[in-house]
Amino acid sequence: MTSLPTLRPNDRWLLHLTIWAARADDTRWQEQLAALREVSAYDPATQTWSTFIGALDLASVHTLQTLFDAARSFGTGIQLEPAPVPATWPGPSFASDTAVAAVLTARAHKGRPLGQLPIV
Repeated sequence: MTSLPTLRPNDRWLLHLTIWAARADDTRWQEQLAALREVSAYDPATQTWSTFIGALDLASVHTLQTLFDAARSFGTGIQLEPAPVPATWPGPSFASDTAVAAVLTARAHKGRPLGQLPIV
C-alpha cells in the first residue's frame, strides 16, 4: 500500500520498494531469487529485498515490471512507500511539484495498492 508524505515545496523523495520473497520449492525459489536479485538488494536483518526509484525512466519501469511479474509468478509481496533522499543518494529524485507526485497523490486513495490503480 502506498501513502505519501505531506509534500512541501522543494521536498525531494524516493519511492522505496520492499519485497517479501514467497516460499517455494528449491527450483522455484532459485528462479524467484534470480528475478529479485536483478533489481533489488537483500537485507538479512529484515529478510527482505529492497530498492529505490527516483525517476520514472526506462530502468525504473523495468524494475517495477520485474517486481510485479515476480509478485504475479511467485506470490511475492511488494510494499511501496515514499522515503526521504539520503545524503549519499547518487541518482535523481522526485520533487513535490513533479507530475509523478501529483499522480501518486491523486491516486493514493481508499487503500488501493499502487499496482492496482485504475487506468483513466
